[in-house]
Amino acid sequence: MEVLAGEPYMAPRTAPVSAPPVSDAGARFANVPRTMGGQFRRHLAPLVFGTLCLATFQYAMNRIDWATKATVDRLQNGASVGAVVATIFALAFVGFVARVGSRWFIFNVGRDVEYELRGLLLEKLHTLGAAFYRKMPAGDIMSRASNDLMQVRLLFGFGALNLANVLFALVSALQVLLAISPRLTLVSFVTLPIILGSTRTVSKRLYTYTKENQETLGKLTERVQANLSGVRVVRSFALEGFEEKRFEDANRDYLGASLRLARLRGLFGPITAAATSIGTLAFFWYGGTLLLRGVASGGISKGDFFAFWLAYGRMTWPMIALGFSIAILQRGRAGWARLAEIFDAEPEIVDGGLAAPTNGGPVGISVTNLEFAYGERRVVDGVTFEVPPGTSLAVVGRTGSGKSTVAMLLARLLPTGRGQVALTYGDGKTAIDVCDLPLTTLRGSVGYAQQDTFLFSTTVAKNIGLALNDSDSPEAMARIEAAAKEASVYEEILGLPEGFDTVVGERGVQLSGGQKQRVALARALLREPPILVLDDPLSAVDARTEANILAAIDRQKTQRTLLLVTHRVAAASRCDRIVVLDAGKVIASGTHDELVAAGGIYGSFAAEQAAEKELEAFGSAEVTELTGESR
Repeated sequence: MEVLAGEPYMAPRTAPVSAPPVSDAGARFANVPRTMGGQFRRHLAPLVFGTLCLATFQYAMNRIDWATKATVDRLQNGASVGAVVATIFALAFVGFVARVGSRWFIFNVGRDVEYELRGLLLEKLHTLGAAFYRKMPAGDIMSRASNDLMQVRLLFGFGALNLANVLFALVSALQVLLAISPRLTLVSFVTLPIILGSTRTVSKRLYTYTKENQETLGKLTERVQANLSGVRVVRSFALEGFEEKRFEDANRDYLGASLRLARLRGLFGPITAAATSIGTLAFFWYGGTLLLRGVASGGISKGDFFAFWLAYGRMTWPMIALGFSIAILQRGRAGWARLAEIFDAEPEIVDGGLAAPTNGGPVGISVTNLEFAYGERRVVDGVTFEVPPGTSLAVVGRTGSGKSTVAMLLARLLPTGRGQVALTYGDGKTAIDVCDLPLTTLRGSVGYAQQDTFLFSTTVAKNIGLALNDSDSPEAMARIEAAAKEASVYEEILGLPEGFDTVVGERGVQLSGGQKQRVALARALLREPPILVLDDPLSAVDARTEANILAAIDRQKTQRTLLLVTHRVAAASRCDRIVVLDAGKVIASGTHDELVAAGGIYGSFAAEQAAEKELEAFGSAEVTELTGESR
């Protein structure tokens, strides 16, 4: 068998491999920058347009200040003010349009950034493996995807607008203030050093406190999420008090971090407002003095005084908002830093570069010296077997022998070593290393029904039809019902309150273990993959249902390559060949009859399960006899 790894693929003499449709999310978010500077550059055009609108708005306000000065002075001299008033109204209209435009462009940047980063975040999370999720729990991820992402949106939207507005307001107002009276300007800004000093001091602490606050919120979210998911376990073990204590500890930590942040922000606001109020008092004191002197004695006119007050008032809010804007900036930076921990995480499993086969047909699996370890503990050690296209293989072993790990490695749900697993095509002489295939191609070819069943909190139909584009169409429902019948769960679904439209709840909590397992089996069967990997599909079913599923397995192995992970001899005996694992190694292989004759672990399983069936049959006969006598 020739294994292709990194070489151009020659079209095999087979028919096309059908694969389910995949999302184009990766294509849509492929060019989204993963750095803050990259995001600013990506949205530079609307930010520039919004900034120009702000500049126009502040220029219009500057002209209004001067027009107001002219109006007041003309009124004092008894001159006509109609033309000047018309100019003020025209400037006000221009300012209104420019202000709305600035919010339109800049606020939308924040929303666009949030949309793109949310899609990028989901795409990135799909690429990360089990090692990442062991380090970062689901609740913490949810906190970053909601709270931290909101802070980033405010940074690019409201924060960017306010910072630009502060800059232009200062320039626009200072031009008026300095032109009227440099001495009055200096007196009015006597408290500016206090504002700048407190801003610098608070800014440094604000980032640290904000990040700490968001981290404690993530831990609190994780505690709530864990309790919601495991509410039945908590109740069954009467651990409500213990979990309430853990929640209270996490809540207290979050409260402490929030109060530290609130005190800092609460202290900064009054300092800025007090400094601004002192500046206002200084203006009225010294400005009033200059007004009483008159222009002839080196003072200012009434028009000067009124225009100065308008311009100074336009600077008051930006000076107060400066602290607010810095708070948004630091909170956005902290949020971005927490999101970057996800964006910068290295996936354990990456796409291969070889093109998928263009002609389909049966696909097999070749496993050569497969190895895998969780940390220092090796759970798969040199496993080798072959499943030719169109055949079936059972993997049997004790609990903890590595069966499920082998199944996950076949579809690269765990990091599969290069040269250890290959898909074989046609006659089995041509193969491609799974590490060289795109993940969508590989996982479209290998349908995997997990032992640890996961169902989404939606309807039964949508869980079974997960791979379908439109699970509500009549054609889709026909396929969903057929898959449910094949998995021996159709009648039980009809017995649910709303049939196939019944919502299964969080992780399928409304269904029994056996029902969840068979719904997941139906989901895998509906995909009709070339290779079907079933991980212990009989672990939670009764004898009657087991017989129906075994019949379904017989039908499936005639239509596609089948790999069955099981500890049931009755199921394994249906497959063409069987491999027996123990401590992660293959200790025996052959047909059912060969392995029974050889004894060993498989022979023990066969004897034990045969004895169990005899006891069950004897018990049933006793019950029937007693029932007959009672009648």
